[in-house]
Amino acid sequence: MFQGYSPETVDFLWGIRMNNNREWFLSHKKQYVDTLYEPTKALGAHVFQPFVDKSGTLLKVSRIYRDARMHHPLPYKESLWICIRQDVQWWAEHPCLFFEINPEGVDYGFFIWQPKPAVLERFRQTISAHPQQFLKLIASTEKAVGMPISASLYKRPKPTDNPKLAPYFAWRGQIGCIRHEDFGPDTFGPALADRVRDFFEKLTPLYDYFVRIHQD
Repeated sequence: MFQGYSPETVDFLWGIRMNNNREWFLSHKKQYVDTLYEPTKALGAHVFQPFVDKSGTLLKVSRIYRDARMHHPLPYKESLWICIRQDVQWWAEHPCLFFEINPEGVDYGFFIWQPKPAVLERFRQTISAHPQQFLKLIASTEKAVGMPISASLYKRPKPTDNPKLAPYFAWRGQIGCIRHEDFGPDTFGPALADRVRDFFEKLTPLYDYFVRIHQD
């Protein structure tokens, strides 16, 4: 059960940023496991409960170790994350619900980093065919979470005859709705997991919508 992070969690995250080497990590490995890795796993188990029965949906929990095949000069990551997504080969092309903790605080929400051009074309075709359904989804989601859904934009947006859809025809990638929290008393307690789970549940209709587009 998630009991919250602690100031020791933050100390470790800043420590690995300033001392990203094997000697320092090994001397602080217990701190990593007890204050960062195990709490993150517990948070993941809590927020994944509403998704357990969703076919093809997985929970992924990262580790601190970098993939040596990437030839990164530093052996350890400066953050830890959980990701709820479909069972796919490359997560960045697909919709996900994620939580990440790093030295600056925590971030969580919905994200599609690099959707394929063919998927974006299918998205535009879908919203053109059923514009009211999509616009209602965007409006209800933004109202529920109290913040906008954003994206990176084409320099030359794709054309549409529907002016209400024009902002979405400009979407190119990095489609997301992400909340940031600085570290504070609310981070160091079990209520964080409830906030993340509630945010995920409000974003689930948006997540499901994009999953269907990817699967069509």
